[in-house]
Amino acid sequence: MIHKSLSESTPVAPLRFIATPGSEQIGETINQILVRTRAQRIKEHPAAFHAQIPGYLRDDYRVDYEISRFGSGEAKGLIRESIRGCDLFIFCDPVNNEASYTMNQQTNRTSPDDRFADLKRIIAASSGMARRINVIMPFLYEGRQHRRSKPESLDCALMLQELANMGVENFITFDAHDPRVSNAIPQLSFDNFFTSYQFIQKILEVAPDMIIDKEHVMTISPDEGGMARAVYYATMLGVDMGMFYKRRDYSTVVDGRNPIVAHEFLGNDVEGKDVIIIDDMISSGESMCDVARELKKRRAKRIFICCTFGLFNKGFKVFDRYYEEGVFDQIFTTNLTWTPPEAFTKPYYSQVDLTRYIALIIDTLNHDCSVNEIIDTTERIHQLLASRR
Repeated sequence: MIHKSLSESTPVAPLRFIATPGSEQIGETINQILVRTRAQRIKEHPAAFHAQIPGYLRDDYRVDYEISRFGSGEAKGLIRESIRGCDLFIFCDPVNNEASYTMNQQTNRTSPDDRFADLKRIIAASSGMARRINVIMPFLYEGRQHRRSKPESLDCALMLQELANMGVENFITFDAHDPRVSNAIPQLSFDNFFTSYQFIQKILEVAPDMIIDKEHVMTISPDEGGMARAVYYATMLGVDMGMFYKRRDYSTVVDGRNPIVAHEFLGNDVEGKDVIIIDDMISSGESMCDVARELKKRRAKRIFICCTFGLFNKGFKVFDRYYEEGVFDQIFTTNLTWTPPEAFTKPYYSQVDLTRYIALIIDTLNHDCSVNEIIDTTERIHQLLASRR
């Protein structure tokens, strides 16, 4: 149905694509998929009017641009080719810190602030030329600072408002830490896509012997904030769910957070069951490994950790130790954010590829078609499970 609607609809404007610094690799893959998909669409529908639209078929949808820096650390964005009248999609990964730049003869690692600033430079360079600007930011910049409980900044809301004021019309993200942050931009299109289908598909690929029923599988939320995700997975799989809540020491602040004193479990018995822990991100990983250890104490069979964003801020030592102790079996994260190369050397790591999903979203929005079928993966998950019976 999605492909049919694309073959019968008119694009908003010629499609162009930019992957901001640090996202070039995933940007190249997305571009290749767009090139192949559109060429195949014209081949299957040779009489379609798309073939007559200038710029609909291209060998490369990427825009030639540059972010250059001065010795002081200041920078500027430059678009090297005409993008007048195009439908511009900009992909930004704010937590990619693999690059560095020189400021006053010293080397600085790129930070989320630097990545966000680069995004704004590209938008500023494109303003007044592109017909429409769309931003794809899978990991929300400052997405964990989404609500105010005391006098503090609301960085994520301010970021969204700033992009809206710069002329961005569509904002696309994945598994937002709290999607209610979209209330900050009520006049901007805000689409929050989910990765549940791709994760379930990958789990069944890695563990083909998994029996999906209440007696053999259970989904777990590591905290109360992620309970909705675990409930959704449990509903789709037809299994039970449980959750942990974190008891914190609110009298102490460490690294900007109140340290966790203990993880308390709420749910049915997990003994002998395969357990799927579901969360939006792995930061240091210590909390996630503690949850896995608590489940292992309760005699869980196999433990699979699924997190959309694998940040691995403190490396892999804690994961190596817990894996060697048999605490968990596999970790799944997506390629929506940069993954440290070391992860691919680990026997317990599997990556879930979302490039085809992103390309489909871009293609669909460029045709100004509904994304409801893409967001709602219920039918596809049911078909996937039915194919195993």
